[in-house]
Amino acid sequence: MRVGILGYPGSGKTTLFNLVTGAELQVETSSKIDSQLATVEIQDPRIDALQELLKSPKVIYSKITIMDAAGFKETQGRAGLAPALLNLLASMEALVHVARAFRLPQVESSIDPQRDIADMHSDFLIHDMEIVERRLLRLVEERGKGAGDPVEIEREKLLLGRLLESLEKEIALRMVTISTDELRMLSGYGLMSLKPLLIVLNTDEQYSAEEFEEIYGARVLSLNAKLEWDISTLAQDEATIFLAEYAIEIPGRERFLEAARELLGIISFFTFNEKELRAWALKKGSSALDAAGVIHTDLARGFIRAEIISWDDLIELRGIGKARAAGKLRVEGKDYQVKDGELITIRFNI
Repeated sequence: MRVGILGYPGSGKTTLFNLVTGAELQVETSSKIDSQLATVEIQDPRIDALQELLKSPKVIYSKITIMDAAGFKETQGRAGLAPALLNLLASMEALVHVARAFRLPQVESSIDPQRDIADMHSDFLIHDMEIVERRLLRLVEERGKGAGDPVEIEREKLLLGRLLESLEKEIALRMVTISTDELRMLSGYGLMSLKPLLIVLNTDEQYSAEEFEEIYGARVLSLNAKLEWDISTLAQDEATIFLAEYAIEIPGRERFLEAARELLGIISFFTFNEKELRAWALKKGSSALDAAGVIHTDLARGFIRAEIISWDDLIELRGIGKARAAGKLRVEGKDYQVKDGELITIRFNI
């Protein structure tokens, strides 16, 4: 799971990166390409509850890789998207746009998150239009030379024509209905507006999220990154006092990681043996066979069945043996759609 945090200078994206990852990067306002990567564990109270019951000697949380994408310039149009930056963003599965909604004493530019979000949106649309138009021209050339499969070329042309029409209407491609097969066809294109998007309003005020979700097809999260970063550096008892003082029920780091998990369409399933209790990330809608493959290719190759129980049933019944006796431990085949929070044991033979 790879998520890129981006934003114009002064937006607070590096502060958000520090908050989420525990890093201590220096906050700068330059446009230099100097991006940073960090991998963080996604704490999950469900696996903590299972650990207390099962007494596993080791617990492994699922992880997410976060990138602080440096290099954006606060200018309108294509100038904001340097090629080196685009290459970095293309490798991300989802994007997080941090929009500034607070005053900076040393920065005279006006506070306008709507403008900043619209500018970034336009940059992505123009970038995607250029890619789609170039590919369409190449397909016409291939067809004229008799190269490639004419049926596949025509199929791709129809898809790209549909996407170009949406882009010209300033519609992000994440809002366009695209089939699984078509998404595979587009996987190497690096289309920015196709990537799932989370907009983080970095503010101490409340903004309506509905307009951003409707216009850009994005999730929206409001938080004060600087305040929450400062609180996160305090001792636990002090942090608890300040969180209560500022009416922060769930820390921003936890809210961000949960939003990122939902943005990526990820669920978690768990495995347990005498060595470890582990959380695994899996795309929502995946099968038991897919889950087996995430654990190890041999399990998928020799798949026989999956023994499955919901984590809360296991907690309520206080053990796998009691869960089996109560009929809560189910046997499922390879096509079973895995649900979030299930403990799975794969039976296989190779």
